[in-house]
Amino acid sequence: MTASYRSTVLEHARDGFGRLLAAEWTKLASVPRWRLTLAAAVLLTVAVAVLTAAGSQSTGGEGPPARLDPLTDQGRITYQTLPGDGTLTARVTAQRGGDAWAKAGLIIRTDLRSGARYAAIAVTPGHGVRLLTGYRNGGPGGAPATPPTWLRLTRAGTTVTGYTSPDGRSWRRVGAVELDAAGPALAGPFVAVPDRIEVERRFGGESVSGTPADTRASFDNVALTTAGGTPVVGPWRDRGGAGGPAAPDPGETTRSGGTVALAGSGDIGPDAFTDDVTRTTLTGALVGQAAVVALAVLFVTAEYRRATIRLTLAASPRRGRVLAAKATVMGLTVFAAGLVAAFGSLLAARPVLRAHGTAPPPLTDPAVLRAAAGTAALMAVVAVLGVAVGAILRRGAPAITVVLLVLLVPQIVATGLPVSAARWLQRLTPAAGFAVQHTVRRYDTPIGAFAGLGVLCLYTAAALAAATWLLRRRDA
Repeated sequence: MTASYRSTVLEHARDGFGRLLAAEWTKLASVPRWRLTLAAAVLLTVAVAVLTAAGSQSTGGEGPPARLDPLTDQGRITYQTLPGDGTLTARVTAQRGGDAWAKAGLIIRTDLRSGARYAAIAVTPGHGVRLLTGYRNGGPGGAPATPPTWLRLTRAGTTVTGYTSPDGRSWRRVGAVELDAAGPALAGPFVAVPDRIEVERRFGGESVSGTPADTRASFDNVALTTAGGTPVVGPWRDRGGAGGPAAPDPGETTRSGGTVALAGSGDIGPDAFTDDVTRTTLTGALVGQAAVVALAVLFVTAEYRRATIRLTLAASPRRGRVLAAKATVMGLTVFAAGLVAAFGSLLAARPVLRAHGTAPPPLTDPAVLRAAAGTAALMAVVAVLGVAVGAILRRGAPAITVVLLVLLVPQIVATGLPVSAARWLQRLTPAAGFAVQHTVRRYDTPIGAFAGLGVLCLYTAAALAAATWLLRRRDA
């Protein structure tokens, strides 16, 4: 008869991942200076948020809440009131405006308020005829076209369809958009052009300056008719570049029968140079992460320094599970602290921002909630990265230095590079994770919020895999 023996050590090692988590949590909670380091990360993050808000530019009074879909709604429009369904037709005979996105065309919009819903078709010097809506560049169309070019917008219910023609007889459908508004609307020719923006980048910062650009266009055969073909009768009015109430401006608009000449500045489209108030408020995470990295690295390297790692691995021979438990405990703990830090920053900065004339977006906005929760997730993933690098190097100072360098250096170097090169640098390095704090799309936004966090997670996963492999191969 053959006797069989079972190792009680291995049996206890199989008792469950939960026991490992409890053991690692006990280690973390039992060291007072580690608890203080975690508290310092939260306090530093909130303190930097308040200081940043206190240094914001005063505007002499609180404005409207910051938009999370930044837009500019300017340009010059001459319009009549279209009572319902109908058609607006005109020929663009000439256009002057050096920018590739200078626009000369026709627009139907719900009202004069800034950000009102609209549908437009326009000739652009660099992008052909475009059907535009929603304050975005692009849209259907794009075929090369230069004046003279015929344009047409047809409204049927909530659908506005755009057409173009070389001769006013044979029409090509460009596309259709939903205006999502019934009843009277404003319709007529318009011109718009982006401002001239100059970005000066230097290591550690940048300056952005803009000057208005001018554009001019001429239209003839301007006709606005109802769905039955009856011409709309009524006065033509103008809206100037500021997007204010209707006001005659003969110096900018010239009308003679069916011929109109418009000159104006300002754009109707996205504002790629707006401030991201939420992201700026959450920049304290850059400082708080230094404490998080130190805590995560020391959580591993302290056991190597004191040789207690041998006891840990003797009690739990499956080394990969030990590292996973350390990473899980550290990640979850820092995530909880990160939530406190992120929401604390937003709440603490709000009254300071208002006192300096800036109305921050509401905390209940999905983009703001995502940025706050994303900041907590960012700090948690950075903590796990710190655990992995600490296990690889087994020494505190070098590991802390490496983690901080891979996170901070790309962001510092990017400020001294051209925008295109800076975007690629921030897309391909662990610094991409900070994109999760963005709530608006700017000219220098390198990558989407979740895609950027995903890049950081990939680097962290690779570091964890390397740490697990080395932990299994090396002596404790």
